[in-house]
Amino acid sequence: MKGMSRREMIGGLAVGGAILLAPGATVRADEDNMGQALHKPKKFKNEDFYDKTGKFNVEAAKEAYYKMMRWFDYPIPERLRTPDFWTLDFGLGIFMEVGMAGIFWMNNKEHNYLGHDIWLLPGQMIPEHWHEKTEDAGPKLEGWLVRHGSAYLYGEGTPTAGVETRISPSHRDIAVARTELFLKPGEIKMLGKALEKHSMRAGPEGAIVTEFATFHDMKGLRFTHPKVKL
Repeated sequence: MKGMSRREMIGGLAVGGAILLAPGATVRADEDNMGQALHKPKKFKNEDFYDKTGKFNVEAAKEAYYKMMRWFDYPIPERLRTPDFWTLDFGLGIFMEVGMAGIFWMNNKEHNYLGHDIWLLPGQMIPEHWHEKTEDAGPKLEGWLVRHGSAYLYGEGTPTAGVETRISPSHRDIAVARTELFLKPGEIKMLGKALEKHSMRAGPEGAIVTEFATFHDMKGLRFTHPKVKL
């Protein structure tokens, strides 16, 4: 993965493996898997993830997600210690509000499928976006299964009563996706239609979510927020 850009990583060019554990991967036998009792997450602050110049600290962000994984007793295979596991703040500088971590366990263009895990810290959101058709892929279709924690899913349609107070501040004036569904572990939601604008926000304990989808071509990704960068 040496030399791979951030855009390539989140575009899913790091392929292979399987959902949750890659073939041959080993789970660390040390503190990574000691469970909730010893690893209750601390309350992070936004400044915990930026240096004095305002640069996003990727390693500090990853450590926060590892701590959340330990809390949920989520296995941490060695592949999650490699650049295949990525995190970003979408260029907004408000990581505790807008940010995520993820890994594409597989992203197969030939057979048109994707296996992706998503990590969100408490209250953190993936900014509103949609997926357009490209030369190599149709509009991406996807569904989500909450594994740990809880998540709010937002899509287009009739706004849910009171949703304005639950949409993250950076998106309250611009969000199109205002139909809200709250998911707990074992519950699923599918995208309502191709090209639908959608977003996701973690519940109070954070969220680990598995995404099942068609091939993800980075060229088709679009964001509602004009300042989002990858």
